Amino acid sequence: MNKLYPLKFKAILKERIWGGQKLKTLFGKQGKCTNCGESWEISSVSGDISLVENGFLKNNSLSELIEVYMGDLVGDKVYDQFGLEFPLLIKFIDANDDLSIQVHPNDNLAIKRHESFGKTEMWYVMEANPDASLISGFNKQITKEDYLNHLNSKTLKQILNRVPVTAGDTFFIPAGRVHAIGSGILLAEIQQTSDITYRIYDWDRVDANGKPRELHTDLAVDAIDYKFHTDIKTVYKEKVNDIVNLAQCQYFTTNKIRFNRAIERDYITIDSFIIYICCNGAFDLLYGDSEKIEVVKGQTILLPAIIKNVRLIPRDEAEVLEVYVE
Repeated sequence: MNKLYPLKFKAILKERIWGGQKLKTLFGKQGKCTNCGESWEISSVSGDISLVENGFLKNNSLSELIEVYMGDLVGDKVYDQFGLEFPLLIKFIDANDDLSIQVHPNDNLAIKRHESFGKTEMWYVMEANPDASLISGFNKQITKEDYLNHLNSKTLKQILNRVPVTAGDTFFIPAGRVHAIGSGILLAEIQQTSDITYRIYDWDRVDANGKPRELHTDLAVDAIDYKFHTDIKTVYKEKVNDIVNLAQCQYFTTNKIRFNRAIERDYITIDSFIIYICCNGAFDLLYGDSEKIEVVKGQTILLPAIIKNVRLIPRDEAEVLEVYVE
């Protein structure tokens, strides 16, 4: 069997009513998509399973690779827990307009209703217009009855927590938290493998046929966390040539690496695949017997679990998200 190597996958572009052009113009994503709202970089969601773009495994699906390579690809612990299903979904999102206000169910509710994982996620803002903002949670403690009263009287916006954003901002969005990405934001999203979204409010928007998109009011009521949270934005200290943790939960760990010199990474104690998301700049990934692969802004790469030592060499300076499962 040929050796595993760092894998790039073909982007799966998603047409969205709120999408724009940045995924094509800034990242060079290719596909039949007019308003491209999302680029699914690594996915094992049914109907949207990623295909390899590089090397001898080109055009093989992620599921096929897991079936053949098992723990060598994803890590023994991950394989034992998730089997042939890759546990994370990695996206780039270009919000040319406001996304709908929505919420995702937790694992228990998702399994009960949809036989699916729940959806805890995080956002890393790559670019933002000067007046850009997003919604995360409520701006005060409310009850289910409060929420329904505001929803029915079309005053929901009064109780939503809107936060201004700039590039580099990070937001952890646990399942149950009401949220929406605002217009003018380009971000990377890391989430559980799930495509279950309960749409609460869509700004009275209509599609190309003049019809409003489906709302999931009844499903959302029991999924929402009505508590007031103050830890909306992740607080971290920017560092160069060092590892900065942005998120750590049972579903994923995400670190930020901003570097202008070579960085050595040793994953001997981590029984997981590693994902690199290049948010700025470019770098060469050295592995094995001096083998090399280039990664540029807007690209995502999957490092198999069997590869334990790599060297990241920036082209000037690079900014990378490092993601794995613990």
